[in-house]
Amino acid sequence: MKEINTTRSILTKEQLTRQLINCGVAEGQSIIVHTSLSSIGFVVGGAETLIRALLEIVGEEGTLIMPSQTWKNLDPESGVHWEEPAEWWPIIRENWPAYDKHITPAIGMGAVAEMFRSWPKAHRSDHPARSFAAIGKHAEYITKDHDLSNIFGEGSPIAKLYELDGFVLLIGVGHDKNTSLHLAETRASFPSKRFVDESSAIMTSDGRRWTTYSTQVVVDDDFVPLGLAYEQQYGIPIHKVGDAAVRLLKQRPLIDWAVDWMQLHRR
Repeated sequence: MKEINTTRSILTKEQLTRQLINCGVAEGQSIIVHTSLSSIGFVVGGAETLIRALLEIVGEEGTLIMPSQTWKNLDPESGVHWEEPAEWWPIIRENWPAYDKHITPAIGMGAVAEMFRSWPKAHRSDHPARSFAAIGKHAEYITKDHDLSNIFGEGSPIAKLYELDGFVLLIGVGHDKNTSLHLAETRASFPSKRFVDESSAIMTSDGRRWTTYSTQVVVDDDFVPLGLAYEQQYGIPIHKVGDAAVRLLKQRPLIDWAVDWMQLHRR
């Protein structure tokens, strides 16, 4: 008989809502959410309950954003199909389905983000590998015109959240999952910055096409020490929702500070 873990928290939607409000989540905010559902404990209703709670709090004037990336839709040579033999790569390259924002599942983003992308009235950006989904007042603006080459830079969903003076909500995850920090990467000047050609399957008026585009190489191996330094310098509180550690941060000051940090520490 499987042993039952009785040390986990159990949360109803009402309890979840109250605890999120205690973390600072409020009506009218524009928030990008990164979450590990299992870290919270047992949420009655799972991902659906968490999404409903967040939408209820931010209300009609607010906007929720989540990553809905499909990074397996990149050239196998880049390492995204590391578990498959190299002799299969041409077959994958020729036959991987073209990105369809209404159908293509998010990869590795978690149960909440996967449900969120197909939620009623959700908008999703057109990037075939690095899309974002959004619901609320600014959802269409945030997700439109997501340029192939400009994944996280100016005009991207992350940059538009910066323009809106939005928030970052980390539920049970650390800064290694804080996608907003990639915006700082695009703005910072450091010697190791480089660009690479990536390829993805997209749908055009002529059908499926394997398309190559240039984009900045993203690096996240210093996001954890960066985030820790920021939290220590500014006394960012760590809240609890169920069993999960939760951080709610204003995105704009974080990005501005991270640009300076990267320029100082990255070589």
